[in-house]
Amino acid sequence: MRATSVYATRVRGPRARNVPLDSDDSCLSDSGDSDEEYTPGPGDEPSGSSSDEDADVPPYAPPSAAGARREAATTQRNRQKVAWETVKQENSAKEVPVWQDALPDAEAIRLPIQYFRDFFDGRSALKQYSPQKPYKWGYKLFVLCDTTGLVHSFEIFTGEIGPAPGQPDIGASGNIVLKLAQVIPQNVNHLLYFDHWFSSLDLFVALANKGIPALGTIQQNRLRGCTFSADSEMKNKDRGAFEEQQAVVDDVGIRVVKWFDNRGVIVASTFAGAQPVSIIERWERKLKRNVSVECPSIISLYNKFMGGVDALDALIAYHRIHIRSKKYYHRLFFHFVDMAIVNSWLLYRRDCESLGVPRRKRKDLLAFRASVAQALCMEGKDPMRQKRGRPSLDVDGQFEIKKRRGPAKAIPPQEVRSDAVGHWPVVENGRQRCKLPNCKGQTVYKCAKCNVHLCLNKVNNCFCEFHK
Repeated sequence: MRATSVYATRVRGPRARNVPLDSDDSCLSDSGDSDEEYTPGPGDEPSGSSSDEDADVPPYAPPSAAGARREAATTQRNRQKVAWETVKQENSAKEVPVWQDALPDAEAIRLPIQYFRDFFDGRSALKQYSPQKPYKWGYKLFVLCDTTGLVHSFEIFTGEIGPAPGQPDIGASGNIVLKLAQVIPQNVNHLLYFDHWFSSLDLFVALANKGIPALGTIQQNRLRGCTFSADSEMKNKDRGAFEEQQAVVDDVGIRVVKWFDNRGVIVASTFAGAQPVSIIERWERKLKRNVSVECPSIISLYNKFMGGVDALDALIAYHRIHIRSKKYYHRLFFHFVDMAIVNSWLLYRRDCESLGVPRRKRKDLLAFRASVAQALCMEGKDPMRQKRGRPSLDVDGQFEIKKRRGPAKAIPPQEVRSDAVGHWPVVENGRQRCKLPNCKGQTVYKCAKCNVHLCLNKVNNCFCEFHK
């Protein structure tokens, strides 16, 4: 999973809290397949000094009782060793769970969980500092969505992530997953995907106890006793080499696979394994051509169902609301409006597919946003109600003046012209004078209901003026 961001200019403001230290990893990596360790940024150094020179050291402040308990529980979990064993590849394939009482389209409703951050202008205590990003300050959102980008739940990061009610405390990265997973029906084989920032053995066990199979990349230091060959050793083998190990943690079977492509990546799951192995094409830089590479099944599943938040972020960025404001809550509100519109469009597209609506008749995202904006502008207004006062263009008065000069073709009354029913432009063979007063143009367009010729081009739009 990749953290997607929408950047804005950096503003000076109070520095918010970093990611809680009780998490196994305080790094929010830039790419979904990156397992690099966190590198402290310029603002992450502690305020004290490690030199031998004399300095005024503030008195030690003991941690709070809750923080001490969480730290002790995390340390105890990390010290517990897990018995791992190498998996023999013959007849070791695992069956992917099949949905029960789920939505009919299984490929479109798998639920990967990812996070992304949106960076806005303004001063806020909610703003977080991420040293690995080009723009260091921004707001962080954790999002649960499906593969199409449909959002099911989200959480704004405010500096501390405690356990969900009735759930175990497994650290900040695992607690947020359990919070978002509360909306997922249990024991119906919904598959949950996440990246290495969230993954831990305790998270896999907690999700398995809730009846939710899970899969995600994981860091080596969170496997508690599981060792794989180093990248330098696997590089000497053929490209696509992999190793697989399994263990039982609190009566939950977990399989872990390390696969080496351009570099090593570790993936863990409670429902998938390395078998069956598929063949994929990869570009070989030295040979300057594509080569065939073995890919374990667990890697193929991860790559297939981990693009949900990337799709959501791309759809929002296509037609984002660009209204600048110094108030941070305005920018958050506009972002959530964009998210709601994208969610509505995805549901509209899913309904069109289920109803068999032809693709040429479906609205794209831009047309859908325009229709929503038009509906909001017409909220509380009666489209059939006439405007008070004298019309901007008195068609009837001008027509009476024209009749005094000589014969004139009759036009329908105001009630018929403005009823907005059945007024369609049709093309005639011959040109006639436009019937809108004070217009001397000639046109081939005629209103099918009013039976009068009216200009309809990029210069003059008498058709709309006549029917107001």
